Amino acid sequence: MHSTLFIFKVNLFFTFFYIKYSLLLLAILYKKITMNFLIIANPVSGGKKGEKRLPEIQNLLKKNNIKYDLILTQYHGHAEIIIKQADLKEYDGIGLIGGDGTNFHVLNGLIKHHNNKNLPPIAIIPTGSGDSFALDLGITNYFFGIKAMTQKNIKPVDVLSFTSQDQLFYCVNMVGTGFVTEVAKIAVKLKFLRGLSYVIGVLYKMIFLRFHKIELRINNDIIKGKKCFVEFCNSKYTGKKMLMAPQAEIDDGYFDVIVASKFSRFTLLKAFPKIFKGTHLNLDQVSVFKTKKAVLITKKPETMLPDGEVFGKTPTEINLLPKKINYFYLK
Repeated sequence: MHSTLFIFKVNLFFTFFYIKYSLLLLAILYKKITMNFLIIANPVSGGKKGEKRLPEIQNLLKKNNIKYDLILTQYHGHAEIIIKQADLKEYDGIGLIGGDGTNFHVLNGLIKHHNNKNLPPIAIIPTGSGDSFALDLGITNYFFGIKAMTQKNIKPVDVLSFTSQDQLFYCVNMVGTGFVTEVAKIAVKLKFLRGLSYVIGVLYKMIFLRFHKIELRINNDIIKGKKCFVEFCNSKYTGKKMLMAPQAEIDDGYFDVIVASKFSRFTLLKAFPKIFKGTHLNLDQVSVFKTKKAVLITKKPETMLPDGEVFGKTPTEINLLPKKINYFYLK
């Protein structure tokens, strides 16, 4: 009887041991399978599209079993402050519900305020006016943004650093000045029209067309003169689906510099539709360079446009930081 009792206790012990460690193993596997996100939502993105789509996005996140903490931005630039103050060790990724501008602030919050060796990947759930950078990730709407999160495909992406008034900032889409920036100033005021806001901005600025006296230092060359615009492009698109730099890749270790010389209004009007196919690069007035560093000097300080944000002043120095940050992308 004693031996039977002993065997029973031994079996009970091993059964308990098996159950305990099986549950522990399942918990570890579950943690690996289920990612926990800090999601920052910009309710005013895309003419308040972010606010309108938020309940549907939350429902999709729930259906896809994505764990997250949600924080809504309260003012312009708040996303960077949220990231700065966040304990990133608690999260496997940073999600953003917004557009290129929201992405800009999240990116700067990560690189400027946290250990660059352990930065969590960024997931874009696009609800902005342009959502240009998301296109280079294969993400065309918020549904595909969430799908990229569930697929867990992560791509290391190049980052551009640029200076403005003795400060250093970061962007992943593009930064530039001139006609494109002036168009964006109009588009910001017409966000409720989404992608159409950029088209209206182009047509409006054609009427008040002006050129900018610049000096561009690139690849040991110096380019001077009056130019329509200069864009430093890490990715392909701007203003929704304008294919500004069709040869650009977000992970090739270079950025493309698009320089447009003087146009007549009529020539610019004829050339405008070409930018949606990227064939504007064939025009005599447009030059393309690939580089890892550039310096832009203007006769007077000119407003810049990093990642859709009307922000910063020239002169500026742009450098490429290869594969600095990771993004979720859709195959």
